[in-house]
Amino acid sequence: MSNPSNEYERIWQSSMDDRDQFWLDAASQIDWITRPQIGWDEQKNCWFPDGQLNSCYNAVDRHVAAGRGEQIALIYESSATGHRAEFTYQELLERVARTAGMMAATGVQKGDRVVIYMPMIPETVFAMLACARIGAIHSVVFGGFAPTELAKRIDDAEPKLLLTASGGMEGQKIIEYKPIVDQAIALAEYEIPSVILFDRSILDIELDGPGYLDWQQQYELAEPTECVTVHSSDPLYILYTSGTTGIPKGVVRDNGGHAVALHWTMQSIYGLKPGETYWAASDVGWVVGHSYIVYAPLFAGASTILFEGKPIGTPDAGEFWRVMERNNVTVFFTAPTAIRAIRKEDSNGALLPESRLPDLRAIFLAGERADPDTIYWLEDLLDRQVIDHWWQTELGWPAVATCLGLGDTRRRAGSAGFPVPGHHFRILNEAGQPVEEASSGNITIATPLPPGCYQSLWNNQPEFEKAFANYPGHYETGDSGYRDKDGFLHIMGRTDDIINVAGHRLSTGQMEGLLAEVDGVAECAVIGAQDTLKGTIPMAFVVAGASADLENLDRQCIAKVRAELGAVAALKTIHQVQALPKTRSGKILRSSLRAIVNGQRMTMPNTIENPEALKTIATQFAYSFTL
Repeated sequence: MSNPSNEYERIWQSSMDDRDQFWLDAASQIDWITRPQIGWDEQKNCWFPDGQLNSCYNAVDRHVAAGRGEQIALIYESSATGHRAEFTYQELLERVARTAGMMAATGVQKGDRVVIYMPMIPETVFAMLACARIGAIHSVVFGGFAPTELAKRIDDAEPKLLLTASGGMEGQKIIEYKPIVDQAIALAEYEIPSVILFDRSILDIELDGPGYLDWQQQYELAEPTECVTVHSSDPLYILYTSGTTGIPKGVVRDNGGHAVALHWTMQSIYGLKPGETYWAASDVGWVVGHSYIVYAPLFAGASTILFEGKPIGTPDAGEFWRVMERNNVTVFFTAPTAIRAIRKEDSNGALLPESRLPDLRAIFLAGERADPDTIYWLEDLLDRQVIDHWWQTELGWPAVATCLGLGDTRRRAGSAGFPVPGHHFRILNEAGQPVEEASSGNITIATPLPPGCYQSLWNNQPEFEKAFANYPGHYETGDSGYRDKDGFLHIMGRTDDIINVAGHRLSTGQMEGLLAEVDGVAECAVIGAQDTLKGTIPMAFVVAGASADLENLDRQCIAKVRAELGAVAALKTIHQVQALPKTRSGKILRSSLRAIVNGQRMTMPNTIENPEALKTIATQFAYSFTL
């Protein structure tokens, strides 16, 4: 083989030179009912407009039809409850087909929406695939969200059916889902026709309040259902992500482009072969769980792991290694936060199995920037390649990576790697001009975006168009960064008010709106503070009003955010200040607050109206200005 980097560059260039043919060739690896002859359709704003397929068939049925029904498809590992189960492709087919029949019996048809508010259990995967089987559009809502957030998603998606469970596990703590669903339904303006609840009897939860259809009863009565035909451009799912206004944005993923892109990534980025085991230690409520727990490994004919637990505490910092050893994991994918948590608890690797995980080829990190120190520690511990890579909910799959499957091994700690084939990155200044080498700017991707990326937001075309408005012909990622002299891309952070907390995208603007509702809060600002464990955490600065209960104000603020957004928001630090630093036009200098909190170099802004406010806060953090 030629130089690996040259091979990668050749393939990347071919994806630029003949974009349509590149992706039509990739599409040949998918089973189509009507195979597409057209790549990108500018007028219809979609990939493979003449193609027809079924995503569930590609994830499940086709492997059974190929004689691989006895291969393990799904492995369920619950460190939280001690339960473990395996499902072959044949068994997965039977469970999914009957779950699809259960949904169809409630009246769900092609194009209808189904909201899934469920924990990390096999039935959640069955439900997602069952929606794809009958052409319904699933919208999975992360189980950590509070009733108000669930209600917003119900009102926007207007589902024909909501699927839920009696409860889930957050570490070793039981979270009762039914009361959350009860409240969300009461808050929502839209009335859901049917709700089906899966009773996790192992959790011993009393199911008080309004009764819903019983999952097990409905499942046993159901008849298995076959796959329906959908167009490539038909929506597969809606996944809501934090919006800067506090209104969730429903990212829409199509069927055809999604299947083509994700199947391609398993071979070309991760280098995974059919029959090998892939583990993404994420949650199906996030895009990583959609792409790399449920769909991509199954499209590729691999075995995938559904893990209910935490990197530490269920029961200890060695659980990730034990799961890998027990299941012969080939490629592992997690967030840097998880590795930092393990390192904090077991810095010497005493809990690493004696086998040293012989099947493990590589570990991929994503969800937040992987700091070099964490990467070096993990590489030294395992003597394996540790690869940071970058993408977003909107993109659906990695856009910057080291493509192992293409033979590339170049890595640089602090960088997510090189553009993945199909992605043409440009780093632009505010005027839309390319920045100089190693200079920071706004990270954009030339359009059209490759298959599998979003082509719309549910019921929100104006918000979708905003992502392409500032830089015509380019998608604005909302991240800043730079390209170094060797071509490595460095993603440094958000340019809007979205922060990554342990891989979860949260809006600081939404938190500010909630804090403003707390009695006694006159003004507030929330910024992202660097954290050694979670990467970024929200931190609030609050100006108390005359009616404030100063002793309890911090507690009231934290409780308000937790009640409205759920525990995932993780706002735990409130700083009461006399005044917030502002420009002469009244804009709060959040960038200056961030610099102070994170110890970054900064000069006193020449637009500041009240420099004493900034100096006072700086004194609290022992920060010295550059004058």
